[in-house]
Amino acid sequence: MRRIIVHMDTRLNPLFTPWKIGNCEIKNRIVLTSMGGTDLFGWMEKNHFDKDGARFIMNVAENNVGLILPGCQPIYNPMFGQWLHKNKKMYKDLAGWMPEFHATGAKLFIQLTAGFGRSFTISPMMEMLYTTPVIKTLSKPFMNLDRITASASPSPNRWSDKVPSREMTKDEIKEMIHSFAESSRMLMDAGVDGVEIHAVHEGYLLDQFTLPYVNKRTDEYGGSMENRYRFAIEIVQAIKEKCGKDFPVSLRYSVISKTKGFREGALPGEDYKEAGRDMAESEKAAKLLEKAGYDMLNCDNGTYDAWYWAHPPIYMPENCNLADVEHIKDFVDIPVVAAGRLDPYVAAESIRNGKLDGAGFARQFLADQEWVTKMMEDRADDIRPCILCHNGCFNMCHYKGVPNEQDLMDSLHLARCAVNAETMQWKKHRIVKTTAPKTVAIIGGGIGGMEAARVLKLRGHNPVIYEKNSELGGVFIAASAESYKGKLRDLLAWYRTQMNKLGIDIKLNTEIKDISAIKADEVVIATGAKARKLNIPGFDKAIEACEYLSGKEVGKSVAVIGGGLTGCEIAYELALEGKDVSIIEMKDDLIAQKGVCLANSSYLREWFALHKTPVYLESAVKEIKDTSVVITMKDGSEKEITAESTICSIGYIPAPLVPAKGKVHLVGDCLNVGNLRSVIWRAYEVAMKI
Repeated sequence: MRRIIVHMDTRLNPLFTPWKIGNCEIKNRIVLTSMGGTDLFGWMEKNHFDKDGARFIMNVAENNVGLILPGCQPIYNPMFGQWLHKNKKMYKDLAGWMPEFHATGAKLFIQLTAGFGRSFTISPMMEMLYTTPVIKTLSKPFMNLDRITASASPSPNRWSDKVPSREMTKDEIKEMIHSFAESSRMLMDAGVDGVEIHAVHEGYLLDQFTLPYVNKRTDEYGGSMENRYRFAIEIVQAIKEKCGKDFPVSLRYSVISKTKGFREGALPGEDYKEAGRDMAESEKAAKLLEKAGYDMLNCDNGTYDAWYWAHPPIYMPENCNLADVEHIKDFVDIPVVAAGRLDPYVAAESIRNGKLDGAGFARQFLADQEWVTKMMEDRADDIRPCILCHNGCFNMCHYKGVPNEQDLMDSLHLARCAVNAETMQWKKHRIVKTTAPKTVAIIGGGIGGMEAARVLKLRGHNPVIYEKNSELGGVFIAASAESYKGKLRDLLAWYRTQMNKLGIDIKLNTEIKDISAIKADEVVIATGAKARKLNIPGFDKAIEACEYLSGKEVGKSVAVIGGGLTGCEIAYELALEGKDVSIIEMKDDLIAQKGVCLANSSYLREWFALHKTPVYLESAVKEIKDTSVVITMKDGSEKEITAESTICSIGYIPAPLVPAKGKVHLVGDCLNVGNLRSVIWRAYEVAMKI
């Protein structure tokens, strides 16, 4: 276990008091909640003891976390149809590893899942497998979509109309319950401290049985509340019978579904009719689940239809689930944990006041596995922040007419991190000291330039940043300017702090036009991109996106040209300021772009719909006038939109100072326009090759 000197803010003290789940004592209240990809038995592959997952879990355990929940393990593996309890070797491997884990003082609960049902993430390839009869039959041994997507009742898939869910049979339910019990017994025998059942939560399979808008069964698993929760109840009863009443069983639990219906979420503050679990039912259900034998409720809100509650993007309020979790604690005697954009100081105060038992955190551990230790050492400025982007960890992307548009590499390797290139990629991204130190000139002090400098310095090189402006940050200063982007500003501050602490040579107000004048062994170009332009009358009247984000004033009515992520975020900010906003987009949906998680994009789409923001899809701008914009709509008709100001956000074109050649390397948007993940990972890789 890592030895630390504690200089912690005393307001955080409640987080570092012991507590119990059943008879299992846990040293502090900080909980690493499960994330797909941090699994100990593998993710979307044949089950095995996963060394990468174990490395991540061990790193977190060594950094003063009380309770650790690795990524969920399907009882029935979607890939290859394996039953989790039938692979004896991986349990032996786990048993051999557990003493090393327990030496950290942490406790380990393995999260077991019944699966995904109608929430299973369908890709275009899966649509092809399912809709082509011959291929559907041939593919069943390694991906039986009919079985994987089965739900409480026939229902539409969250991602695709082409792969609907059928009703699970009672035999299939019993088979799963048996595997939950057998797997739990084997985990207990391997030395694991408890299990967590996944989940009456987030609209996964067990939750689909509880939700009235999904479950239309007429047998003992449908109808009354007791029947709808029967599947989850029989699981804990079977585990307790197999493992004994003292073996702790937690339940991942959504207090409120926050759901209006299939593919319709409810936004914070929205007046709506709940289609799933409302608070009145949740108060009764929590008691029912406690009585059945569950020893803890690990809570948030939402379903896949309201995904932004369980995976809050930056637009969601901080501590978005806390009040509901605190409320449900009054109805049970077992411990209750809250998760979801949780602020440690707010969580500590809630624990101090007896309103909460444990504080759950997830994505922040991907950004910085040592953040708890740094917090204890009062080194907050050294904590690399999660920016809630989902670009690296969970970029399941969906828009009109397209199922999950995600690279296979991303589907198979969740839990990587946009802001930390090393997380779950240690074989590819790791600091290796150089044996031949070089002076490396870096042209451009944005995020790409600073990441390259950071890695180069850690390796033993001498990086020198040349930045034409008076401060570091580049386009990220504008990108982090909106009122709700505090986490992005935290990341910018972190990079600036690292530059200072590492003693990196920085030359501000220094524009380089000719790299031949620089004395350096190698050169990294990080000069970013330039904005695209439209060849239309009046385009010179438009305000470029970064100009607005950098402080240029706009009128009361604003037209935003471009409904990608940047344009939508600008429109959202303008609307929050009370402006009259219109969005004009050529594609058939907003944010129709790869790499933006559905949790993020669906929030913005639904927010604009709720607030009746005018959105013109499949429309092109014909002319920009002084106080209006003329557009051509899908049917060929023209419309003139009132706009005192027009903001253009139609993308960027790489603008390298010089092309890559020999000892000149390009990073960031001057190579390929992407997102923060592509900038940081590329900068890391270039810095490792020098």
